[in-house]
Amino acid sequence: MAEISRRDFFKRTIASGVAAGLVLSGGEKAAEASTGSEPAGTFIDMTLCDGCKDLDVPLCVSSCRAKNRERFPQPVQDIPNYWPQDKKEDWSDKKGLTTRLTPYNWTFVQKAKVEHNGRVQTVNMPRRCMHCTNPPCANICPFGAQEVTKEGAVLINPETCFGGAKCRDVCPWGIPARQAGVGLYMKILPDYLGGGVMYKCDLCIDLVRAGKDPACVEACPKGAVRFGPKSEMLAQAKGRAGEINGYVYGEKENGGTSTFYVSPVPFEKIDKALMAQKAKQPNPEAPGFPGMPVNPGNFLDTPNGIAAGILVAPIAGIFTAGYRAFKTMKGDDADDSQV
Repeated sequence: MAEISRRDFFKRTIASGVAAGLVLSGGEKAAEASTGSEPAGTFIDMTLCDGCKDLDVPLCVSSCRAKNRERFPQPVQDIPNYWPQDKKEDWSDKKGLTTRLTPYNWTFVQKAKVEHNGRVQTVNMPRRCMHCTNPPCANICPFGAQEVTKEGAVLINPETCFGGAKCRDVCPWGIPARQAGVGLYMKILPDYLGGGVMYKCDLCIDLVRAGKDPACVEACPKGAVRFGPKSEMLAQAKGRAGEINGYVYGEKENGGTSTFYVSPVPFEKIDKALMAQKAKQPNPEAPGFPGMPVNPGNFLDTPNGIAAGILVAPIAGIFTAGYRAFKTMKGDDADDSQV
């Protein structure tokens, strides 16, 4: 992106937003994305996943890292703190970490031991963005940096993300990971505005649009991760759960997602085991190690969520319109949704 002055950026942002007139809210974006062809879904069969026990890194994880390596953040050396706080989220010295979600690791495999019906079972769970049907993250971003595509993918645009982490705050799993020292805020007000850029799984949207499976699906040697039309994936998940007298996760959580897990043990027990693991970590409050809360509500369905969406929509619309107008003026009209 061409270098811009602060005055020019804000002037064109406001002017273009006012000229746009009509603001498309996050809820309307989700509704618009659902029209046309059916969105995709993912079915993860936990009875088949063994976490690639003979490998140092599960193949779904290594394939995701290899596919997205060129898009990983490259922060400045002297990263400013996240004003007004005396801290920052910097994972650049932990680029090789594969046991949690980070800006450099968009999927990982959790393992838990659960006692159920008198026996202890070990379950493995590939974790990444759930790609919710009506994601609060996309609706609550004040800079309009997120969108829901017609394919069902929830995307973060690193070109417009300021790393405020509101998306992570309203995600029941705390999925998006923040890297400081990168992004648009470094070009405008690095000492006072923003905290970096949020990163997460984008469902390999470029591959999906080319008619291919996401990298993690293609790489799974056990066929534990399946990909296809959302209704078909949910039907397969329910069918498999019926076969093993098991449990489905993802159909109702957060108002519904496009990712469905099937487990031989209750997810309430899995969540409890994961939270016990997290409590024993050196920094239990560190993001990137999600639980599996059963049927958490969607923030957008609460009074505070409705109010926040109404307040945020005009700001997001103005900012997005201004940013796109500025890129057009500079001759850079690339499709941001695929970056």
